Amino acid sequence: MPSRPPAPSSAGPPRPLRLVHVDTETGFSGGEAQVVGLVEGLRARGHACVVAGPADGALAARGRELGWDWRDFRAASDMDVLAVLRLVRLLRSVGCDLAHLHTGRGAWIGGLAARLAKVPCVVTRRQDKRLAGSPKRRLLYRHLATASVGISPGVTEQLLAAGAPAGRVATIWSAVDPARLQPREAAGAVRERLGVGAGDLLVVSTARLVRRKGLDVLLEALTRLRTSRSVTVALAGDGPERAALEERARAASSPPARRALVLGSVADVGSLLAAADLFVLPSRAEGLGVAALEAMALGRAVVATDVGGLGQAVHDAGRLVPPDDPAALAAAIDRLADDPREAALLGERAALRASRVFGFDVQVERYIALYRRIVAGDPEPGAALGPA
Repeated sequence: MPSRPPAPSSAGPPRPLRLVHVDTETGFSGGEAQVVGLVEGLRARGHACVVAGPADGALAARGRELGWDWRDFRAASDMDVLAVLRLVRLLRSVGCDLAHLHTGRGAWIGGLAARLAKVPCVVTRRQDKRLAGSPKRRLLYRHLATASVGISPGVTEQLLAAGAPAGRVATIWSAVDPARLQPREAAGAVRERLGVGAGDLLVVSTARLVRRKGLDVLLEALTRLRTSRSVTVALAGDGPERAALEERARAASSPPARRALVLGSVADVGSLLAAADLFVLPSRAEGLGVAALEAMALGRAVVATDVGGLGQAVHDAGRLVPPDDPAALAAAIDRLADDPREAALLGERAALRASRVFGFDVQVERYIALYRRIVAGDPEPGAALGPA
């Protein structure tokens, strides 16, 4: 649908918005990192943000460090009526213009509360899991949400399939902050610590250690590589598949030419990425894959699977392969291992795409445009926002 011209505005600069963000997660993953970047961007532009979520969660701890107006809020289940009423009181008490709902349970509870409080709401969807066929989700996206946002075109397609009206759906890519990824350790020091020689190939993957990320496929691909270079695959992250992946890593290694390391959680991701020759994300399913965006922002060549928003995000700034195909993955790694010039060109292209498409400034401004359309009463705020 073509973009419509901006709605007429009154004279003078628009007033700052008062927003309530709801995130019911206790952990801290990619979604919470997006909330931090968005809220900080909004505050920097003069908008007032109240953030509601569990006071003992990791996001709350980060919010307190940043001086957020944090309100303790949690829901025991999707049927927690008392949580709905508590959120209604919060929305009314702060006099907000709009509620932004960031998590699955937060979206459902928040959507009901926003309707009762007569406050418009935006729901951001970050997963590409199938939504169609659920009456509850159809109610949420078709009737409770004033607008829905997919973090990639693939996620947006799922929202539309779930019944969200096209005019009230927008795509706003997740973002990365290159400043947060600035290396704190020299690349040579990182490689030496990992036992990687100057001419060796260091392949890095940063991901939660779950089956969906396809890291077992990467370890299988390691055994199929044909390049003459010594190769080290380093997996950074933690999760329920860690023990199984450690066992696979031992089986896939044949030192010194082929090595696989499971590093666990790495605080200084920027240094690890800067030391890498290639970044690989072989996900079986992916709403977007922010880890790949981070690698792109640091100018790393990326090999990824063409699934969900991941393939759409990498586009022509990397090499895409089918999921669950270790032979194709190995071939793509071999090609870049044996052609460093192509890898360097892909890294340059990746950095340029990351800055133009996946910067937080771009994300924040698009959300502000959506918020203002909604507050102004636009019945189709997503259509007015135009393509991502």
